[in-house]
Order: sequence, then structure tokens, then C-alpha cells
Amino acid sequence: MAKAFTVASWNVEHFKNNPDRMARVLQFLKDQNPDVFGLYEVESADIYATLVSQMPNYQFHITEGQQTQEILVGVKRTITAFFTQNMEFKSGNPYLRPGALLTVNKDGADYPILFLHTKSSTKPIGLGLRDDMFERAFNFRKTLDKVSAAAGEGPANYIFLGDLNTMGMTYPFQREIVVDFELRKLDSNAKKAKMVRLEKNQPHTWWNGPGGLPRSNLDHVIAAAHLQFKNFGGAPVDVRGWPKLETETEQKKWIDTYSDHALLFFQVEKV
Repeated sequence: MAKAFTVASWNVEHFKNNPDRMARVLQFLKDQNPDVFGLYEVESADIYATLVSQMPNYQFHITEGQQTQEILVGVKRTITAFFTQNMEFKSGNPYLRPGALLTVNKDGADYPILFLHTKSSTKPIGLGLRDDMFERAFNFRKTLDKVSAAAGEGPANYIFLGDLNTMGMTYPFQREIVVDFELRKLDSNAKKAKMVRLEKNQPHTWWNGPGGLPRSNLDHVIAAAHLQFKNFGGAPVDVRGWPKLETETEQKKWIDTYSDHALLFFQVEKV
């Protein structure tokens, strides 16, 4: 198979106009050289000028609304793409992030990529909002398939991804929905939509270091089942950053330097 394009997905947590941190984060991102990328928890539009200066070969798009954290999407200028902000993924809550939809066109084929940052909470309302946002993301596949069929093409080359915050739910009186249950439901819904949650080559994507919360599996890529991806160390999604480092000291240094979320990287092969 031949490469279509590469994608990076990274929650940089409270990413704002801090020159030193911005320089570190952007250098790490540039080192990955993705064709397309999504950054989550962008808290200041002021970083736009720095992005234009530091990454002149990209075009940038950012979500807008009442929320304090935005999703920023970048795409290389050599790639044809169309960006739209999808408000339906706010689940009726004006303060949640909308979906950021980038449709990449490569060699005549469209690849709709939906970047999502779902509700972070182990409370019942958090799980409920996530579940509703996931349902909307899967139902969006039907809309895209209809558009693709009307154009005389096959099923949509649909991908949705991001910080999906799959952290389960706790409830009074020692009742709990563990993370594995939430992931199993996500996988079941993906199968019904003829999609699949892509395997990662590291089991965890979030950690705030020794003495903090347990390592967690929060970041995911879910893709149409017919799509093909490059293999990175036994899996289609390469987890880059602190999970690749050997010692906790090295991992904590990386987290302090960049983010407590690792970066997800994958390569879509041509259809």
C-alpha cells in the first residue's frame, strides 16, 4: 500500500500564549512532520501568530464558541482540505467543544476526519455526555455514506479521533462503571457502524506523573473498517512521548516539558 497522508492528534493541556512552552511543544510537533494534526485544549487564539511564524507550510483552523478550550487543526499547504465546525457534537451544552471536521482530498478521494474532545468527568453526567457525543459521531457516518453514495462512490473514508476521555464512571454507594466497560461499549458501537477503534502500540496515553492518578487510556482513533493503515511496532497507531521512555524520571521530565498526554500518530494508506 502507498501513503495517502499522516495524522497527529495531541492534547497539549491548557495550551496558551506561554512563549517557552509554545516553542517546546511546536518543536516536538514539527519533529513528527504530520501532514494533518489536531491540538486540543488550545486556550488562547494568540498562539495563531506564533503558529504561522513557526510552521509556515501549514494552514490553520480553530473552533469558536463559549467554551474556553478550542480544537486547532493544521494541514500542510500541499494538501487539499476543507474545514467546518460541527456544533451538533456539543450535545446541547454551549460550553462543550464542537467537533472540528477536516475533509482531506487525496488523489480524488475524500477522507472526512472529525477531531473531538469529549467531556472529562467520572460523574454520571460526564459519562452520559460522552456517550451522547460518541453516538452522534457514529451516526455521522450514515450522513457521510449518503453523500458518498450520491457521488457514485463507496462507503465514506471516515475517521474520528481525539481525547475521548474514556475514564468510566463512579457513583455513590460504591457503584462504578469501570473504564473497560466504557471501551467495550465504544467498540460495540463502532462495530455496528462498520468502524473499528485502532490498536495502539502503547497501553496508556495519559499520566500526570508519580504520586498522581493512575496511567490512563484516554486518546483514541476510530476509523471506517475498510481503511488501511501503516504498521508502527505492531499497531496502526504510534503513541509518541512519555510512554516510549524507560524510566519514570524520564517520563516525568517529558510530561513537565510538553504535556501529560502522549501524541498519537498514524498513516492512512491510499484507498
